[in-house]
Amino acid sequence: MKRRLLLTFFSLSLLLPISAQETKPTAKKSQPHPSVVPVKDVEGLPRVLLIGDSISMGYTLPTRKLLEGVANVHRIPQNGGPTKNGVANMDKWLGDGHWDVIHFNWGIHDLKFMPDGKRQVEAADYEANLRSLVARMQKTGAKLIFATTTPIPKGPLIPPREFGQVADYNAIALKVMKDMGVTVNDLNAWITPKLAEMQKPQDVHYLDSGYDYLAEKVAQEIRTALGK
Repeated sequence: MKRRLLLTFFSLSLLLPISAQETKPTAKKSQPHPSVVPVKDVEGLPRVLLIGDSISMGYTLPTRKLLEGVANVHRIPQNGGPTKNGVANMDKWLGDGHWDVIHFNWGIHDLKFMPDGKRQVEAADYEANLRSLVARMQKTGAKLIFATTTPIPKGPLIPPREFGQVADYNAIALKVMKDMGVTVNDLNAWITPKLAEMQKPQDVHYLDSGYDYLAEKVAQEIRTALGK
């Protein structure tokens, strides 16, 4: 009887597909950050584009919520990285649609020191890239808003990284924006008094409360631009 049962079990196992016989765990695909998931336009509302790094990814969703019913708030489908990344991808990011307002930032990635000891984008190139990027965005006819780069904590960071001085690159950016007639959203000054309670320890990023607070200023500036 036992022998018959064993033979039956063996015969059935041969009939099973390989996937059923060997249940190896499969790697899960990483989900995209919620901020980069495309949104559909609500007809009749103005269109806003957010361009920036992971800081802007953090305030995208709360900004969208604050402007619900006021504007269609889109963002580029990735971390914007340094200005050289913007130069390479701007045409694709702008696409063929109409934009009423473009709120943008570059700086933190440009400031980052690379293994060769140089910043990812040195100061002269940062200025040249910004001028090129602003000129391209101005061709869309959109109202432009530049957000200053938010503070980087002193001391060792998690993960380990080294940056130049935020103030130096903000000064370069402010000169460019003044020369080219671009509105400035001073997020650096806005968030600085709240850093101790809203910025993650030893990190350039923020707690949810910090992103909500940044979004308040971003939404405010966009509303003002739309009102004009």
